[in-house]
Amino acid sequence: MSIEISFSGNKKVDALINGYTVNTDQPLKDGGDATAPTPFALFLASLGTCAGIYSKGFCDQRGISTEGMRLTMDYHYDPIQKMIAKFTIRIHVPADFPEQYDNALIKSASLCTVKRHLNPSIENEITIIRE
Repeated sequence: MSIEISFSGNKKVDALINGYTVNTDQPLKDGGDATAPTPFALFLASLGTCAGIYSKGFCDQRGISTEGMRLTMDYHYDPIQKMIAKFTIRIHVPADFPEQYDNALIKSASLCTVKRHLNPSIENEITIIRE
């Protein structure tokens, strides 16, 4: 796969991927126009959505509805290393989600391809939250 990067004005940097354009920009405080997410925000979103598609695939294979399911993600930034030290992903499931699948769903989400490309020193935590 080849990704073409182009510059569309000021601090905007775009990527053409398989016919789709992914736009990025920088915040106003960094001289951008704040018209799109930053590249780093897209990186974070790719981690969360990757865990999401693995979670959805797990449910789809077992005929479990994903209605009412969502993922939330936070991260802890280490100011000394100037890097993220830990990601926490919470899989929010409806109260009637089969509890017997909790650990398997967590394991499935942790197989995310994006996560597997992270430095092993970055801690990852995935949990289930029943709502």
